[in-house]
Amino acid sequence: MNLQDWLKKWGMTGLSINAGFLKMEWKPEVADREAAWDLYIELLTRVTTQRLAPEDGDEATALDSVYSLFALTRETLKHHGRQADSFAKIAIVVLNQVIRPFTAKWHREKLAGAFSKADKCEEFRRELDLLQAELRKYSKMLADMAAVEDLTELETTAD
Repeated sequence: MNLQDWLKKWGMTGLSINAGFLKMEWKPEVADREAAWDLYIELLTRVTTQRLAPEDGDEATALDSVYSLFALTRETLKHHGRQADSFAKIAIVVLNQVIRPFTAKWHREKLAGAFSKADKCEEFRRELDLLQAELRKYSKMLADMAAVEDLTELETTAD
């Protein structure tokens, strides 16, 4: 299986990745699996994948939690080193193409006082819901890479 087929399996075909990388064989090594596990656990236990009910939490804290994925991913990449290059190829793209646009927009909005306005808070939560859907796909990908049972949908939510 190549990287392109693996991404297609998880519905992540909208990512812009160099065609040369997409055609490479997809065969995560031990370091990739360990790195994937480390970040998988972080994603599953944060607002990044867990629904934030309208009456719960606050937008600034949720934004900070999403933003913390940059430091967590960097630390994971440094800890597991060059041996986790398959993990790195996915993690870097997700940070830059999925998470960064959200955090860049909402950090600016936060500085402009958006979280003191009900309509902006609602907009933030709608966009957070969309981001969470993408990050749930990512967490499933990480579970697959880590070769562990996926617990992304372990809990049920009352809607």
